[in-house]
Amino acid sequence: MASIEIRKVSKRYGGRSILSGLSLALEDGECFTLLGPSGCGKTVLLRLIAGFEAPDAGSILIGDEAVADAASGRMAPPDKRGLGMVFQDYAVWPHMTVFANVAYPLRLAGVEAGELRSRTMRCVEMVGLAGLDRRLPSQLSGGQQQRVALARALVSEPRILLLDEPLNNLDANLREEMRFEIKALQQKTGVTILYVTHDQEIALGIADRLAVMDEHGELRQIGAPEEVYEHPADDFVFRFLGIANFLPFRREGGVLYAGDSREAWRGPPPGRDGESLTAGFRPSDVMLSRDGGDGLPGIVRRASFLGAQFDYLIEIAGVLVRAALPSHECVARGLLFAEGDACRVELASVQWFAGHIAAAKNM
Repeated sequence: MASIEIRKVSKRYGGRSILSGLSLALEDGECFTLLGPSGCGKTVLLRLIAGFEAPDAGSILIGDEAVADAASGRMAPPDKRGLGMVFQDYAVWPHMTVFANVAYPLRLAGVEAGELRSRTMRCVEMVGLAGLDRRLPSQLSGGQQQRVALARALVSEPRILLLDEPLNNLDANLREEMRFEIKALQQKTGVTILYVTHDQEIALGIADRLAVMDEHGELRQIGAPEEVYEHPADDFVFRFLGIANFLPFRREGGVLYAGDSREAWRGPPPGRDGESLTAGFRPSDVMLSRDGGDGLPGIVRRASFLGAQFDYLIEIAGVLVRAALPSHECVARGLLFAEGDACRVELASVQWFAGHIAAAKNM
């Protein structure tokens, strides 16, 4: 397997800078996820690593080899980089069987027939398609076609596997299933994986480490999924990793008041100083009680039953926040609120940010 090192890489298209002096290192054998909004440069970076594009500045190393270096003009061709790649749209040949699709890279490489068959069948079985090797893609589900693409990328025994949003075209259940399959394949083969996506659930679910990239192509935070989720570097990272509530507070005489109200914060003291602060929290961090209990007063503006949970939209000091409570807990504790009901809100976990941050748009 191999590591990847990106050193101060820049890329422009026309007059627009996509990446500017970006540096990133992937360890040998890890599953690394690059997470960011559409258009931030994730796929551009993947294409630079793959050799489909040349950097305008900086260099890219795979293992100890510089496969791209803008200063010297060094540019190793894609087929000499030891890479496998899977795209969002599967890109399987419709007129070829599963076997022929998977075997295609080996045929191009002139691999002997016996070895070609054994390696191809091994990869077909590895991705859970045993017995389907004679089928055409039209006879397969979307998830099975994506497995064909994975097997084809793995059959050449690449040092690195590049995955460009490969699960986007699958339904929710298949995405979840394939997410686990990809992680299992990585653990089984030991291949280094770089997975780019804008889906935070996939990123958190499969990554050994992840990086969050903003819309300007800047890396905002790198770390283990738990670390980035629980200790975001800033409000952008917090907002990007799931549904985010932001509730502004102001400090007067050592007391924090919510919004423009006189409702005081009674929870643990914030970890930041300043006259203006914002509490960031997830819907699952919200604890509700009936009017008269502890916590900040709120009014339920929307109540939605989503099966396993109730989703509430609550107004606190003029700010709308979302709360998610397990349905069984709502029933057992008498927390079935209707629109217009008064409630009390406490927070189990809070990330404090300096200044006042605009409320999230995912209400």
